[in-house]
Amino acid sequence: MKVPTRLQPLVDDGLIDEVLSQLMSGKEAQVYVVRCGQHVRCAKIYKEAGKRSFKQAVQYQEGRAVKNSRSARAIGKRSRYGQQEQEQAWLNAEVDALRRLAAAGVRVPKTHGFVDGVLLMDMISDAEGYPAPRLNDVVLSAEQAREFHARIIADVVKMLCVGLIHGDLSEFNVLVGKDGPVIIDLPQAVNASGNNSAAAMLLRDVENMANYFGRFAPELRTSDYGREIWGLYEKGNLRTDSKLTGRFEGKLEAANVDEVLRIIEHAREEAQRDLERRQAALE
Repeated sequence: MKVPTRLQPLVDDGLIDEVLSQLMSGKEAQVYVVRCGQHVRCAKIYKEAGKRSFKQAVQYQEGRAVKNSRSARAIGKRSRYGQQEQEQAWLNAEVDALRRLAAAGVRVPKTHGFVDGVLLMDMISDAEGYPAPRLNDVVLSAEQAREFHARIIADVVKMLCVGLIHGDLSEFNVLVGKDGPVIIDLPQAVNASGNNSAAAMLLRDVENMANYFGRFAPELRTSDYGREIWGLYEKGNLRTDSKLTGRFEGKLEAANVDEVLRIIEHAREEAQRDLERRQAALE
């Protein structure tokens, strides 16, 4: 196929040998399947800020570290330089998150370079070697749903143990690879200790998973892993091997109910728009 303009520099530099196909076009990026030597990988091209439909960027960026005090002041003043720095920080966020999470044992795609707003990473494949489907596109048995849910919850715990929350976790941001679920799409990853909405976002992420897997294993809809996980985190007792029960009794000081409901409603709206775009593409 014709090489997209944004990928041409990577082809010229020998990082990509061939563009095989377009895999998807989403609210913040386009993803292509490419050949790099003997390896088939994905090239994720981030859309420019004005062309992204992902909202609430400021909310997600709260608490993120910036490279120096000058950048922090510029971002605060929203100067042209500050906007450039904020955009660069947004673009770098997924690369940083993927590397940290892979080191922590979370199942995420391995990265292979980030050049001019293009991220090269592993292509997650199914058992036949084709691009893995999204979780939303598969039908699970009750047993599979329980197993996948447990694995996702374990990854959520590992993420929080290194100080990160996905922030937009849903069945649209999980691929079903040959070895099970793989979490993707992390440019909005939240700093758990520095973001006032961290608790609400974690609860929303976990609730999304409970509701989805609950379609196949209904008892998961009544689980309460989100509050249990955050409760342990608040007390400094969360570990990657913490034994979870899915039950919680008590009150979370950091959780604002109105904020949780607002974020959940935003996620539902985004999911509906994704569904409408997918249906339109098939017509």
